Amino acid sequence: MKDKKPSKAKQTKDPRISLCLRGEFLSCLCVGNDEAEAVKPPITPHNLVFSPVCCCSRLGLLFCMDLKTDSLPFAKRTTGQPCPSYQITTGQPQCIQTQGNPTQQTKSRRKHSSHMASSSSCPSSSAAVSTFVVFLTLASVLSPSFSAHAPTGSAHDLPVNQTFQPGRHSQGLKGRINAYLRKINKPAVKTIQSPDGDLIDCVLTHLQPAFDHPELKGQKPLDPPERPRGNESEEATAHAFQLWTDSGESCPEGTIPVRRTTEKDILRASSIQRFGRKIRRNVRRDSTGAGHEHAVVFVNGQQYFGAKASINVWSPSVTDTYEFSLSQVWVISGSFGNDLNTIEAGWQVSPLLYGDKNPRFFTYWTTDAYQATGCYNLLCSGFVQTNNKIAIGAAISPRSSYNGKQFDIGVMVWKDPKHGHWWLEFGSGLLVGYWPAFLFSHLRSHADMVQFGGEIVNTRSMGFHTSTQMGSGHFAEEGFGKASYFRNLQVVDWDNNLLPLSNLHIVADHPNCYDIKQGRNNVWGTYFYYGGPGRNVRCP
Repeated sequence: MKDKKPSKAKQTKDPRISLCLRGEFLSCLCVGNDEAEAVKPPITPHNLVFSPVCCCSRLGLLFCMDLKTDSLPFAKRTTGQPCPSYQITTGQPQCIQTQGNPTQQTKSRRKHSSHMASSSSCPSSSAAVSTFVVFLTLASVLSPSFSAHAPTGSAHDLPVNQTFQPGRHSQGLKGRINAYLRKINKPAVKTIQSPDGDLIDCVLTHLQPAFDHPELKGQKPLDPPERPRGNESEEATAHAFQLWTDSGESCPEGTIPVRRTTEKDILRASSIQRFGRKIRRNVRRDSTGAGHEHAVVFVNGQQYFGAKASINVWSPSVTDTYEFSLSQVWVISGSFGNDLNTIEAGWQVSPLLYGDKNPRFFTYWTTDAYQATGCYNLLCSGFVQTNNKIAIGAAISPRSSYNGKQFDIGVMVWKDPKHGHWWLEFGSGLLVGYWPAFLFSHLRSHADMVQFGGEIVNTRSMGFHTSTQMGSGHFAEEGFGKASYFRNLQVVDWDNNLLPLSNLHIVADHPNCYDIKQGRNNVWGTYFYYGGPGRNVRCP
């Protein structure tokens, strides 16, 4: 009778970490195992772009990799079982996950991973074999067998086009980032530290990013234009309603305040080229796209030369890095295809763009439906700032509170009848600057549509509707002090007159998630309440 060979324990295929380049930056995401009893992938991705540690966890497992120093991911299990090792192959135009031998872990790896939060350490069953040898061996014998893609339908979908090459790629990327920072951050005559951590550089007016544009080189900002008739703004006040001014510091005359862009800001984006730009999407209000949801009022059917409103300011909760919540005015022209022109201004909460959840005054423009032209704030050449008191992209202060004090900001955009440029006014009569007419195609003459309201991004990253709030996070029916509002809505006509809205349209894409209620009185003129909490029993 032959001796029965000892049976080998069935080896579970553990979840893998996929490391790859999405756009230009290294990202990681969890890839579920393919066992029948496993939770079906895709696992919710942790797109920690160039974070010090990329971790994926599932079923009691924690897999991590220090993206800046490690060639191999290290791992811990709360069960205390052996850790798997992984390897990232190079030179392949795709994302790779390759499973290694669970026994090939070293004491040095255990020591390196000891800082990770876990109830047990990762044991090694073969200290004689170094992690480096495992890496070289696997690299020479294993071929790519898997490719990873982010879940489709998300607002942050990015192409997978390269493979991570440790060291060489990160050094090259860092060099490109530093070069970009040198280009976008102009020399400052003074720097002011904001309480929220922002650095506000006082940049000489003629050195601002706008004058990098070939058609603006060597020019100086224009003198203030004629304001629309019927504008009831009071005299311009020194208070800019921005957090960075709380210290009493200000930028001297002849300079403008510019929020300094940091390496962290760029690394949160999909690429250097897309930093500071919106994702291309459909703006038409009768259908949503790319997870964008709205509660808005708009007018169309005539020629418009500007818009004005006072916008209630809150700090809505944004639950995902790739989502935002904003309240703004849109000035729109062109078809809703590739030739769409927009000018946008208001406040937004965007962790992806700013790295925090503060409401910030922002602007945006595009002439080709968010493809290659335009940007947020002063992150490209275009908008010419003339004011030394407003930092576009800086946090707004104070904000409104539920059943408490209410604060709003005035925003007006209008076309200068003399030169044709589109000017921006913020707060109580503070003239911020202008978008030169030559930037645009359709907006060079007039706007076809003006829109006011709120917008959020719903990535459904957990498989259900987001809990990201719009406005105050409360529905319109709750009214003043509870729901967010727009008041004193007006448009500018061909003769530079401010007029009340007529024939307006009201749209809420998903009223069970975010709704809107419009009204009119002698004090607020045309107004509306809007917003909501997002996910609730009626908004699954």
